[in-house]
Amino acid sequence: MFDRLGQNRDVTARILVADDDPKHAQLIKLYLEREGHQVLTVGDGRAALEQARARRPDLIVLDVMMPIVDGLDVCRILRAESNVAILLVTARSSENDMLLGLDIGADDYLGKPVSPRELTARVRALLRRTGAAEGATAVLKVGDLEVDPGRFEARIRGVPVNLTAKEFGILELLAGEPGRVFTRGQIIDKTFGFEHDVSERTVDAHVVNLRRKVEDNPAEPRYVQTVYGRGYRMAEH
Repeated sequence: MFDRLGQNRDVTARILVADDDPKHAQLIKLYLEREGHQVLTVGDGRAALEQARARRPDLIVLDVMMPIVDGLDVCRILRAESNVAILLVTARSSENDMLLGLDIGADDYLGKPVSPRELTARVRALLRRTGAAEGATAVLKVGDLEVDPGRFEARIRGVPVNLTAKEFGILELLAGEPGRVFTRGQIIDKTFGFEHDVSERTVDAHVVNLRRKVEDNPAEPRYVQTVYGRGYRMAEH
């Protein structure tokens, strides 16, 4: 269905725009929001990794030339972790650059300067091809606990729980595979990404806070369980 401006309102998705040029990022955000999408913008590669892991977008518009971690490294890392649709955008538009981007896992490649109308058309095509926006991200359920990646929300017996991004990331990781033990190192890799000075004690502190929010009795957790000498797991209910 199209509105009176000719914008497609049927296919909506959660889109992460990673671009260190704020004006360019806002222009892309404006056009994608006019298509009905939910759009979050970040300005560097580390933030792109953090938000991609925390919010699980359907598609990422990823600028190659970014500070801290460049877009190619972000693409390579995320492709090893998920099948999220990735559209690379860069001023380096030679054939070799394009092939490199596709080789490391990008789904499409667009050179600068970007036409917003072409970009939105590429996004529509990618969403159709990957099926990314055909349905909502599955809600993870463990007993009375629900973890909703699409809404970035956790609920206990239907009541939302106020979690930080890191707490939610840990909870989503564990709830995705109940019974599997994750070491503290694995939790750091998958939840904290490129952050510096993250220790295993940092993970423990987040788990303590998480239990206070989701457990009826944090001293005897029903959900987030410690496996001594190994790490943490989500209980199988």
